[in-house]
Amino acid sequence: MAKKEKYNVAVVGALGMVGSEMIRTLERRNFPVDEFRPLDIPENAGKTVAFNGASVKVQAAVKENFAGIDIAIFSAGATASESLAPQAVEMGAVVVDNSSQWRMDPECPLVVPEVNPDDLKWHKGIIPNPNCSTIQMVVVLKPLHDAGTIRRVIVSTYQAASGGGKRGFDGLTAEAKEYLETGKQVEPRVHPVQLAFNCVPHIDVFQEKDYTKEEYKMVYETQKIMGDKAIRVSPTCVRVPVWYGHSESINIETERKISADQAKKILADAKSVVVVDDVANNKYPTPLDSNDRDETMVGRIREDITIENGLNLWVVSNNIRKGAALNAVQIAETLVDMDLVRVP
Repeated sequence: MAKKEKYNVAVVGALGMVGSEMIRTLERRNFPVDEFRPLDIPENAGKTVAFNGASVKVQAAVKENFAGIDIAIFSAGATASESLAPQAVEMGAVVVDNSSQWRMDPECPLVVPEVNPDDLKWHKGIIPNPNCSTIQMVVVLKPLHDAGTIRRVIVSTYQAASGGGKRGFDGLTAEAKEYLETGKQVEPRVHPVQLAFNCVPHIDVFQEKDYTKEEYKMVYETQKIMGDKAIRVSPTCVRVPVWYGHSESINIETERKISADQAKKILADAKSVVVVDDVANNKYPTPLDSNDRDETMVGRIREDITIENGLNLWVVSNNIRKGAALNAVQIAETLVDMDLVRVP
């Protein structure tokens, strides 16, 4: 069968924060769309979204509305994905899913296109998008792993409120406004404690050994994406009062020594990575720098002074773009490039 020139594309959760960014990303990157079909909860059917200058009516995210769709990009949550993604595949669509539902399923490749695009060759219809904090970390770690073989990672994340979706974004905004007006501690909107002007070392639920679900995602997703279960990951995930842009302090230990200068060169040559590291002139990436940027930025690259083969890195990326919408669209682009837009 000849490769298509254009594809029928659905975005599920089209009215949400990430779904809206997925639509903008498809537009911005000139994805070869023939028909565009926005889908959302039945209550939102009939509303409209803008796409390539046209107003497109939202349809209900139900099985029959996947008919004729080639690629369905989901941002509808794990519960919806559990039931809807297989239905979309039954209707002939390849699903790229932004939820956590399918990430650790051994039948589903977990893909960051800069890291493991070849894993798409064994997809069976559903391709999960990794967690936002994992994506930006492995984009930076993979070229260093290729050079020196990473054996241990200690990572502390500083994750923006929008990582919790619109509810998280609006919750921080409301808390900050109330705190500035009253000067008193406020009732928390989303987290167990106030996030505004605070840091909360608690993202998702606590699990075995008092690590959170978010932290375990970074452990197991990193090993799966990098294809190396020997990589040990020790994470602490923290929500901070920032609207957009996740930051990570990463310490790695490698089998073969990589100097700071070597690391800077390796990362400067890496795909989708930008090195911002000129401490003499106070140049290093911050969450504000990630606004309207697709690249993952890395700075404060320096050797660990406590071990022989260690590096410290500061990594920043826009969690709604590369951490969600952009990576999903890049997966779709890679499927097109590799002629894999078909259900086996």
